[in-house]
Amino acid sequence: MIGLPDHVTACLFDLDGVLTGTAELHRAAWKETFDALLRARDGAGFEPFSESDYNNYVDGRPRFDGVRAFLAAREIVLPEGAPDDPTAAETVHGVGNRKNERVQQIIAERGVNPYPGSVRYLEAARAAGIKIAVVTSSANGAAVLEAAELTDYVEARIDGVVIAERGMRGKPAPDSFLAGAEALGVDKEHAAVFEDALSGVQAGKTGGFGYVVGVDRVGQADALAAHGADVVVTDLAELLDEGAGA
Repeated sequence: MIGLPDHVTACLFDLDGVLTGTAELHRAAWKETFDALLRARDGAGFEPFSESDYNNYVDGRPRFDGVRAFLAAREIVLPEGAPDDPTAAETVHGVGNRKNERVQQIIAERGVNPYPGSVRYLEAARAAGIKIAVVTSSANGAAVLEAAELTDYVEARIDGVVIAERGMRGKPAPDSFLAGAEALGVDKEHAAVFEDALSGVQAGKTGGFGYVVGVDRVGQADALAAHGADVVVTDLAELLDEGAGA
């Protein structure tokens, strides 16, 4: 009774924006980082980093892919640099590391809160014998799960660290979700993807997963459906309500 088709035996959850409210913290960190970069280049007349920029270029993607996509959209060319570049470096990796440093500061300041409806859903899925994995582009996945007290629900975790170690393509490629299904020992056709990012929904659709749930936290239900969501909800608890009424 969890609002999914009968053939689904596993759930692959994105983290930020699906299970926890940390998407807002990432959004704030990206804005601070990119606005400072743009202001330094263009002065007071710079065009700020917008909600649309976040949704289209960075949300759901591995951090450095997000930097590359946004810079390309603004026709800004920076050297690639290296993953261990200092945060002051004017490179793709330096910008990405600045953002990561800032989001860690924001998380420390504000804490991590899971969505109550998501906790209810995790409890119901576990009670129903559904396998559970978290698939996130964030390199901070383990720390966020622990801070939100969600670690015990999760049987497998594919995060930004694993993606980098294995050289996987980030979302919208389906590689990380495929790795999540493999880690749970299930075929992709029996796994449901839960995503709030357009790139993540697209990954679930193109990867051929059994069901794709779009989670609309910012008023982009139509876009989530257009990118391949089979159903769109504003909170995971809606699926429980649907299942109870079926």
